[in-house]
Amino acid sequence: MEPRIIELDVREDLKNKIEPFQKIMEAIKELKNDDILILHVPFKPVPLFAVLKAKGFTHDEEKIEKKHWIVTFTKKS
Repeated sequence: MEPRIIELDVREDLKNKIEPFQKIMEAIKELKNDDILILHVPFKPVPLFAVLKAKGFTHDEEKIEKKHWIVTFTKKS
C-alpha cells in the first residue's frame, strides 16, 4: 500500500500569532507506518522534533529560504 502523505503549511498561522501545535497533532493522528507529514514552517521547529520522535516519527529538514523550512516527518514502526 502506498504511504499516505499529508502536507501542512503553518507559516500563515504563525504569522497571525496562531499556535499550530494542535493542528499538527490532528494531522498526525491518523498516520500509520511509513506515512508522511510534510510541514512548511518559518523556522526550524526543534521542540517539535522531540515530541514527534516520542510518537514514532523520524524527520528530515530543509531550509528553502530565510523564513521557509520544509520538515518531512515519517512514521516508523
